This record gives sequence, C-alpha cells and structure tokens, in this order.
Amino acid sequence: MQTRWNALISPLMPDAARCIEMYQQLVAAYSGPGRHYHDLHHVQALLTTVDEYAGLVEDRPVVELAVWFHDAVYNYLSSENEARSADMARQFLVHSTLSPERQQRVAYLIECSARHAAAHMPAPDLDFFLDADLRVLGAEPADYAEYARQIRQEYRLVPAVLYRRGRRKVLEQLLAAPALYRTPEFRQRFEAAARRNLRAELAGL
Repeated sequence: MQTRWNALISPLMPDAARCIEMYQQLVAAYSGPGRHYHDLHHVQALLTTVDEYAGLVEDRPVVELAVWFHDAVYNYLSSENEARSADMARQFLVHSTLSPERQQRVAYLIECSARHAAAHMPAPDLDFFLDADLRVLGAEPADYAEYARQIRQEYRLVPAVLYRRGRRKVLEQLLAAPALYRTPEFRQRFEAAARRNLRAELAGL
C-alpha cells in the first residue's frame, strides 16, 4: 500500500520526509488493537472500488485522500471520529500543493461519512464516496456476515444486550431509508443485496 500512497502524495507534497511520516502514522492508526473492520483492509477495499468505478470519479486525488484519512481516528465511543479525521487531513494537506478548495473537499467528504443517510450539500464525488464506503452492505452473504462479526468485535466491550439494541436501531434506520445508495450504478448493483443482508442480520439479533 505504500506504493499506492507514494503515487498519490508525491506529486502533491514536496517534503518526502513528511509523506513518509504521514504514511507511518496512518498505518499505525489503522493497525490499532481495536481495529477489526475499520482497518487497512477497509482502506484497500475503498481504493479498489475507486479503481473499479474510476469513470464515476471526478477528482480522483481528492477521493483517494478522503479514503486514506476517513477513518484515521476511530473510537467506537466517540461521535467525533470523522471530524477529527478531517482535521488530520487538513493539517497534513496544508503543506501540499493541493488548492485550498480541494483540501476543503477532502475534509468535507470525510465529515459527511459520519451521517450517510443525511441530506448533505452537493459536492463533487460526494455521492460516490459515500456509496463506496457502504459497498460492503451489498456484499455476498458470507462476506457481509464477516463484516458484521468484525463490527461486533470493535464493540466487544459493550454488553450483548446493549449492543443488540444499538445495532438493531442502526439496521432499522438503514432499512427505513428510501435508498441506501446515492448513485444509480450502486443502487442497481448493490441495493437489493444490501437490503437482504440488513434484514438477515436484523432477524439474527
């Protein structure tokens, strides 16, 4: 993954040492002991989605930067993960050649991932980025079950009865949404499967 990071950052950041330091910081963050789903595999999965759906992406460097930073800060007890992850991106990118407007878009994509179902101000690549982050919901049943297991592991200190109550609420809110995905391509490919997976998990709770 370092090769992928270098290809993205080298044209934007003249300070090679700063690039290496940030990569190491991100790897350490995503490799933390509490990470079971929100880890480097998740980052890689999103980068693969960017590759697969490159035709839907308007500003690829902005999207890839948002992918790298969007879960850099993750504490399951906190509601400020996305805001703090966006701040980390801002602090790093202020030293880059990326324009201030594009830096802000990176941060905005990250911040919007805190509330997937909300109505956000339109922005280039926002719908794609949010859909990519939820792609796992439409995975094959076995892969979805592994995702659900990993999420439970991240909340392993939460008593089962409380976890089931909270998870049930999340699943019901997702299923109540008129559409889980914002782009026509993702709705066509993943919507039906995602709803089946969500209903199956809900029934198992």
